[in-house]
This record gives sequence, C-alpha cells and structure tokens, in this order.
Amino acid sequence: MPTMSEAVYEGGCLCGAVRYRAQGAPLSAPYCHCSLCRRAAGAPVVAWATFAVEDFAFTRGTPLRYASSTRATRQFCGRCGSQLTFQYNEGATDIDVTIATLDEPRRVAPTEHLWLGDRVPWLKIVDDLPRHERSRRS
Repeated sequence: MPTMSEAVYEGGCLCGAVRYRAQGAPLSAPYCHCSLCRRAAGAPVVAWATFAVEDFAFTRGTPLRYASSTRATRQFCGRCGSQLTFQYNEGATDIDVTIATLDEPRRVAPTEHLWLGDRVPWLKIVDDLPRHERSRRS
C-alpha cells in the first residue's frame, strides 16, 4: 500500500477530454466561499485540494485558462466547462484542484472554511472545521 507521500490522485473533467494527476498528500483541503469560486463553479461553495506544483500535471488534453482576477488563473475544460484548477500567478508553488473532479473525491475531505465573509447567507455550516473570514493568509 502506498504511503501518503507516494499517494497518487487522478481526476478530470466531465467529458473526459482533460485529465490530471497529482502525487503526494494534499497540502491543504479548504472549502472556499468566495464570490469568484462560487461564480466559477455555479455552486454555493467549492472544495479544493492543494498540491505542490511539481507534483501536479495534466495527462490528457489542454485546459483553457481564465484570469479570474489580477492575482490568479483558473483552468477548465473548453469542451464541457468543468473547472479544474486555481493558481496564483506570481511565484505559485502550489495549485488547487477541485475535489469534486477527482476520480475518488472521498479520499480528500475538506479541513477548513475560507472566505466566510462572502458566504451565501442561506448556506448552513454544521461542521466544526476551522473558519476564516478571509483566506488563511489575510
């Protein structure tokens, strides 16, 4: 059985045109409530798994890129529209992958909530995970 550092995570978009692979344990796994993530996903919250850039690669297809802000870029399938990644533009050492696009999303459980200041008011959070009004870095 592989150790966490040897763990391999694979995933891809809805139509299968874009696939990716990440190796090693996720560095973090937040729920993000920010308005940009909500709009990009068309969902009230997005769960992410963060991996080191050097441990992540696309293995099939080439995703389209969208600069969702001056600070970050998202990648998605140009055929089916599935949002796959989020990455800061300057000096990024990690990349976020949408947990729901993993082949086995049950393997990565979110560990915290970010950007609760942007949360939609009707979404009730019933877990005891750490909560941040903005990002961890704020």
